[in-house]
Amino acid sequence: MSSQISSCPPTQHSSSEAEKTELIRHTTTFHPSIWGDRFITYTCDNMKLESYNQQVEELKEEVRSILRNSANKPLEMLSLIDGVQRLGLGYQFEREIDKMLEQIFDAHIVYFNDMDDNLNAVALLFRLLRQHGYNIPCDVFKKFRDEDGKFRESLARDIQGMLSLYEAAYLGKRGEEVLDEALAFTTAHLKSTVATDTTSPTLVKQVKHALEQPLHRGIPKIEARHYISFYEEDKSRIQVLLKLAKLDFNRTQLLYLNELSQVSRWWKNIDFTSKTPYARDRLVECYFWSAGVYPEPQYSLGRKILAKIIAITTILDDTYDAYGTFEELQLLTDAIRRWDANETDKLPEYMKVIYVTLLNIYNEIEEEMRKEGRCFCVSYAKEAMKDLIEAYQIEATWLKEGHIPTFEEFSKLGLITSTCIMMTNVIFACMGEMATKEVFDWLSKTPDAVKSTCIIGRFLDDIQTNEFEQERGHVCSSIECYMKQYGVSSEEAKNELRKLVTNAWKVLNEECITPTAAPMPLLMPLVNFTRLADVIYKHGDAFTNVITGLKTHIKLLLIDPITI
Repeated sequence: MSSQISSCPPTQHSSSEAEKTELIRHTTTFHPSIWGDRFITYTCDNMKLESYNQQVEELKEEVRSILRNSANKPLEMLSLIDGVQRLGLGYQFEREIDKMLEQIFDAHIVYFNDMDDNLNAVALLFRLLRQHGYNIPCDVFKKFRDEDGKFRESLARDIQGMLSLYEAAYLGKRGEEVLDEALAFTTAHLKSTVATDTTSPTLVKQVKHALEQPLHRGIPKIEARHYISFYEEDKSRIQVLLKLAKLDFNRTQLLYLNELSQVSRWWKNIDFTSKTPYARDRLVECYFWSAGVYPEPQYSLGRKILAKIIAITTILDDTYDAYGTFEELQLLTDAIRRWDANETDKLPEYMKVIYVTLLNIYNEIEEEMRKEGRCFCVSYAKEAMKDLIEAYQIEATWLKEGHIPTFEEFSKLGLITSTCIMMTNVIFACMGEMATKEVFDWLSKTPDAVKSTCIIGRFLDDIQTNEFEQERGHVCSSIECYMKQYGVSSEEAKNELRKLVTNAWKVLNEECITPTAAPMPLLMPLVNFTRLADVIYKHGDAFTNVITGLKTHIKLLLIDPITI
């Protein structure tokens, strides 16, 4: 992308405005949407969908029977549970898996003792129980260390065991040094395995993928797509399970495509592409984000609403970040503060469509919540959006004044500008009766689970986008604030932010250990939101730079079906 500062009159405004001194707008050239009308013209193949549904229901019973028959075979049961979940089928067998893991947890000491030095089994059991909120102590790995307290070098020969330990280590909490050591130990040896091992090509492919994208921090549906490929090459695969995974993925893809088609038509009808040409046209990527947050079929409404919210937030972000003048931004902030359609005429022409669309989206949310008798959700969601806009206005003031706040001051505002709090209010609103008023009250206090997600999203974003943003005259990021306050280089500041991100992941893991402050089904979309940040900001800004970023992921999820 090229960055530029444009000197141009706001031609959409009144003639009296146009006669004023030309306005300096900080703009940049974002590449256009790479998808064209591909998704707008999609028509669902109902016959194919019905065929998938029928086959899935038949195969589910077979898999359910296989799960029951594994109950007295601990290692087989663990492997089966892991396979079901990694293939993207966990939501289909929640009750069965929950019951099996509860029984395992009740006797977990016996299970761990019986596993002796089976690193793969111990690590797998630890990970499965931690994933489901059980507070299993990390002491179970101490028996794999030598007399000096280091992991035994002989373990490196067990590639599968090392891979299991590597994945388990990402479920660590604060203070669990043995898991920190396990992660460093396995990472070093697995990298060596990828470079030198020629005897286990399928396993090495899994190792290579895990080093690039650890399971716990990956987007579940994308990780399922990859694992289906790995599982297909596994000689011990269960054929019925593999077929069910493929069918379920393909039918879910059809559901996603139908939803994306609806949202795409909404977007095209508003015509943001021509009305706000300075902003990113990323509707498909917004839907991808929403599908990543809650991939389960039952959250269709949530995916469509959240995609619209992310899309309008992207427009708002680009307006406050670059295009809008300070005076224009103040007008928009005041209008959103009042939340009244009568404020529209006070806005510059290009801002009117933004404001009206924002109000219309929340009207749609209110209409849906009214059907469910849950209108109380809407006021929380609106207030969270107002808070975000107020934070954007503060950043605009900092930019106008050339102010670099303290790192602590920036971080406090960054919790809001990460958009996580605002998004989570919308996410919860679309999750039904489990999202009670008490849950929204809990959310409004920015609890540690939410704060951790905000920290991860804000700092990963800053680490990857700082250089580009500063070139186009952007407000200071956490990196400039840290550099100024502590007198360090940019790279040193980034390293410190990475440490804070690592710690935030550990806090988030802690918050997912039972008893949880909010129901686990509500926490999982929050974890998924964090996973999306990890993926999107792993090698730059994959949301903005789609061609080298999310394109591959979107093709896997929304374009290419799996051959059955």
